[in-house]
Amino acid sequence: MNNALLSYHDAVLYRSGEPYRILAGAIHYFRVHPDLWQDRLRRLKAMGANTVDTYVAWNFHQPKRDEAPDFSGWRDLGRFMDLAAEEGLDVIVRPGPYICAEWDNGGFPSCLTGIPGIGLRCMDPVFTAAIEEWFDHLLPIVASRQTSAGGPVVAVQIENEYGSYGDDHEYIRWNRRALEERGITELLFTADGGTDYFLDGGAVEGTWATATLGSRGDEAVATWQRRRPGEPFFNVEFWGGWFDHWGEHHHGRDAEDAALEARKMLDLGGSLCAYMAHGGTNFGLRSGSNHDGTMLQPTVTSYDSDAPIAENGALTPKFHAFRKEFYRAQGVDDLPELPAALLADAPVLPAQSLPLSPGPELLELVRDAGKPVSSVKPLSFEQLGLDGGMVLYSSEAILPGRPDAPTESRLKITGLNDRAYVWVDGTFAGVLDDVNGSEGLPVTGTGIAAKLEILVENLGRINYGPLTGHGKGILGGVLVNQRYTFHWRQTPVDLAEWGPEDLEGLAGSDFEVGEPADTFIALPDSGKGFVWLNGFLLGRYWEKGPQVTLYAPAPLLKAGRNSIKVLELGKPGTVVELREAPDLGPEEAGPIKAAELP
Repeated sequence: MNNALLSYHDAVLYRSGEPYRILAGAIHYFRVHPDLWQDRLRRLKAMGANTVDTYVAWNFHQPKRDEAPDFSGWRDLGRFMDLAAEEGLDVIVRPGPYICAEWDNGGFPSCLTGIPGIGLRCMDPVFTAAIEEWFDHLLPIVASRQTSAGGPVVAVQIENEYGSYGDDHEYIRWNRRALEERGITELLFTADGGTDYFLDGGAVEGTWATATLGSRGDEAVATWQRRRPGEPFFNVEFWGGWFDHWGEHHHGRDAEDAALEARKMLDLGGSLCAYMAHGGTNFGLRSGSNHDGTMLQPTVTSYDSDAPIAENGALTPKFHAFRKEFYRAQGVDDLPELPAALLADAPVLPAQSLPLSPGPELLELVRDAGKPVSSVKPLSFEQLGLDGGMVLYSSEAILPGRPDAPTESRLKITGLNDRAYVWVDGTFAGVLDDVNGSEGLPVTGTGIAAKLEILVENLGRINYGPLTGHGKGILGGVLVNQRYTFHWRQTPVDLAEWGPEDLEGLAGSDFEVGEPADTFIALPDSGKGFVWLNGFLLGRYWEKGPQVTLYAPAPLLKAGRNSIKVLELGKPGTVVELREAPDLGPEEAGPIKAAELP
């Protein structure tokens, strides 16, 4: 297959002409502080892996279309791949452009998905033109690090789990050509679920088809032998753990159960990538959402995923179970001794309970948080050019009733894809979301104009399924009973862009640090909101759980005075705690088993 390092024939994978097996783990550079990349890659290597797998999140590099993609600092994909090479790891790159990954909008920039009428993940010329422009920036970084150029990249994925979304095979073949025309010569592959249904939509002839699944691996191998008889089996996403949604229980998977499922596929001659080997964190506003057909299911800030290498780098029992299987697959039963530096726990700050200063009243704060934009109908986040954060919608409406006979009405929002906080004449009326938005809140009127103020919080864009790319904000309208309210002012609240002046007046606490170390931040008596550490937006917290603590890696701290700032959306707390261990919530029914995973 061209000059690719990896090739296959008669269902056997080869590396430089010798039979080979990929033993990989997924680590996403965009979910790990760059000062910790090398440490996490070194731990993956110690697990017995020969390859690291990473997605490329388009919206991490280019959140705005009028700005060139950024590949510096935390976004330096090339440096991440170079560090992998230094650790003796091959690299598999999954450039999408769609990645899912429980990442906001599946990796798509919202300015792309917000183009009216655009067809996503198909041969829509507006969509493909945008991908070509993005690939023109991205792929030279990947191509220059292929093994043919002396680098570590051995394989590149075409699209991602397309059989879960569509059946435009012309688009898949176009995606392959787009990679090849920009210099990708290593082995190309698609990835889809482990059944006929997913292969029907996502696999194409002449391209290696790989699998994504967490259970029933023997059944998937049999499917491949029947459907793709000349191709070696590779589970490029073996779900050894799972992610969490706010308001649900924490997912864990028994280490031995996961390892035995991995052994099943390895014993049948397959290759395997642990997804995730190290999950990391959805820092900032980058956690995505699912949708179950009824309601939005936002993903928590942590992406620990019960992975072999925990969010803070700790080696879990699953690490040792996977390590045994990875070495066993290489014919090694006597495991080499792990370096003491990897076995030692990362230093943590001493536990502290800190007073949390009062913050401003939320409505007053957001009224002045951006430049208002006027319109007749409410504008979406996309129409406002806002990726994440919040929007304050303001208007006046006649609420039915008379001064001598107040009347109760229902304030409803159609097309609400998030969470809305509602005030009437400055008095808080309640919270609406995509479940109760059309049912509404009771409001009392006297027949005179009342000021409506609705703060809509973006809980994370949908990252999987037919609603990927769905808009944010008020997508329909605001009703008083059945009557629409028009003429709105929208104030964008771009939290991701907040600097020192914006954070200055928030609730907060300062603390002294001698030597920077990891810490875990909890707000035990607060409700829901956002946390900044030294000006860096760590992410969301929410009392409904399951996640209790936010991971703050040592590189975000500094010797001397450090500052925590908190934007609370409903229930201001009085204390912030620095804890010595993570708390991601209880596992409601114990660890999940293989049979409970797709």
